[in-house]
Amino acid sequence: MLLVNTPTFPNKTITETFGIARGSTVRARNVGQDIFAGLKNLIGGEISEYTKLQSQSREQALQRMVEDAEKMGANAIVNVRLTTSMVMQGCSEILAYGTAVTVE
Repeated sequence: MLLVNTPTFPNKTITETFGIARGSTVRARNVGQDIFAGLKNLIGGEISEYTKLQSQSREQALQRMVEDAEKMGANAIVNVRLTTSMVMQGCSEILAYGTAVTVE
């Protein structure tokens, strides 16, 4: 599956458009991560536990978007975007979306 965040592919032609492909995941922090994050907050620096959690969440949302596009019959996704929102305290959603297309 080809993914780009632009409206077209260089040197390729979009032959069919299927609609919006989307994938999301909702993740919550855990007590262990919060303890380490609290310590890092005191001394400063990157909170790697949260960075890893966000990275895993993005990858899962992207994979679910790809699976959605494949179900539509697409072989590519254009205009790929990622967004995040807080669902509740300590819990956020990562949403990946784009336009599922066929390219040649």
